[in-house]
Amino acid sequence: MRDKARLDDDFSALYRTHLRDVYSYAYYRCGNHHDAEDLTEQTFLQAYRHFERAVAESEGRPLRPWLIRIAHNLAANYYRDRSRRPQTQLEDAAVISDPHETADLVEGREELGAVLAGVAALADDRREALIMRFALGMDNKEIARALGRSEGATKVLIHRAIKQLEQSLDE
Repeated sequence: MRDKARLDDDFSALYRTHLRDVYSYAYYRCGNHHDAEDLTEQTFLQAYRHFERAVAESEGRPLRPWLIRIAHNLAANYYRDRSRRPQTQLEDAAVISDPHETADLVEGREELGAVLAGVAALADDRREALIMRFALGMDNKEIARALGRSEGATKVLIHRAIKQLEQSLDE
């Protein structure tokens, strides 16, 4: 019983530490708050079911890539089951905290819209790698673990995603 209590405490710490990352990933994938909450909840429910085994197999490595991998798989199922693509509302994409002139705001929103459209047009693996890298701040090693790829393949994937995004923005 004592081991169960310790396991629950460890999972609670994992939850508190990575809730924001899992939710952010889910939000970028789903594009709306309600679906992101559902996906986050499902991610942690599934993680809880397999937590003991994951801790044993992790050999002390961080579990964030494992959580993102769970969220990745659940998001893939979500879209396969519903045949939907993520859509992010432009208003939700950035919070403007400093006052700007109207022309600056319009130009910034147009640029942001172009970037979001370019990211949405990327292949799923490229889009997810960019989300993990730039929205979650994951390093290549963590992304590789989350996507089930080698670190070298992940570097190439991110590089190609950035190049493709740059090309789409130039057009």
